[in-house]
Amino acid sequence: MSHTRRKTALAVLALSGLLLSACGGDDGGGGDGDGGGEASGGSGDGGLTPVTLQLQWFAQGQFAGYYAALDQGYFEDEGLDVTIREGGADIVPQTVVADGQADYAIAWVPKALASREQGAGITSIAQIFQKSGTLQVSWADSPITTSADLAGKNVGNWGFGNEFELFAGMTQAGLDPATDVTLVQQAFDMSGLLAGDIDAAQAMTYNEYAQLLETVDPDTGELYTPEDFAVIDWNDEGTAMLQDSLWANTEKLQDEEYQETTEAFLRAVIKGWVYARENPEETAQIVVDHGSQLGASHQLWMVNEVNKLIWPSPDGIGITDQAAWDQTVEISMSAANLDGATVLTAAPDEDAFTNDYIQAALDSLEGEDLDLVGDAFEPIEVTLNEGGN
Repeated sequence: MSHTRRKTALAVLALSGLLLSACGGDDGGGGDGDGGGEASGGSGDGGLTPVTLQLQWFAQGQFAGYYAALDQGYFEDEGLDVTIREGGADIVPQTVVADGQADYAIAWVPKALASREQGAGITSIAQIFQKSGTLQVSWADSPITTSADLAGKNVGNWGFGNEFELFAGMTQAGLDPATDVTLVQQAFDMSGLLAGDIDAAQAMTYNEYAQLLETVDPDTGELYTPEDFAVIDWNDEGTAMLQDSLWANTEKLQDEEYQETTEAFLRAVIKGWVYARENPEETAQIVVDHGSQLGASHQLWMVNEVNKLIWPSPDGIGITDQAAWDQTVEISMSAANLDGATVLTAAPDEDAFTNDYIQAALDSLEGEDLDLVGDAFEPIEVTLNEGGN
């Protein structure tokens, strides 16, 4: 593909890229923030218990199950009055929970563990995403499909803790990130790849990758297709790390009322994600109705791709797989960035995660007509429109 062609495609993407940025919270630019407002306590209107959930980023299909649970009344059925608080570039969700500004938060495991090592009192209570959604994307006419293929290439990454799967992959392939590749600080879009400045760009399956497929190929006048690109999937490379997990306040988990609230909250969350799996079109519209700035086709793509990261959940949705946890911790302790820093300096203690509350929630739902594993899950076909509209 010519440099001119890529520049033209970049121009087409420019406006939509302003909205289609970041995958969540401190993923979007770092910087601690308190999130504003205190976590709820006591009883709300109608005897419901107020609960605040802190998202990583703005309303989008990444969080579809939580919005579905709210829209379908699952939280209210559990006696909860839930407020879903959107995130932003200056909000670190796990810090918000540790500081008592929210009851629960969604955060990537490595980043949350880094905050925990620095003193944040948080515990993972449910591992919603079973797989990593991070890719490195290249052009199909110069395919980069393994970590070893990155040698001598311009390699984009977002930084802010999003780079460690990439660094672990390069290390595993025997590459020195400081000398064997040229690292490029990447914006939270695909402009660098489209401009030809980046050979392999970082992308989430449910967001930035879709941006490419929403962009018009100037040579054909049609949207790009998956056949125009090649990808490295860190799940295949063996350096995937756990991402969206639900976090609670460790100290508050000693309180019996908070324990009961946690189980009730997780029951509703489970139902919300089951609904999102079985009703992706309706769920995408729910997210749109909750004020997402992203287009309808992009939201449906996002819900569909997020479902792929959750289902099947072999031990039941939300259960943390010990092997996946151990791999995340090992990479967090061994993969160093260019500054020589690792995510963690030591393994977290046993309070870092628990399956007790999610298992209790799953057990309490066994008598209901709900598929909690999703072995038969099949993604739908999604047609993206230009700009994700």
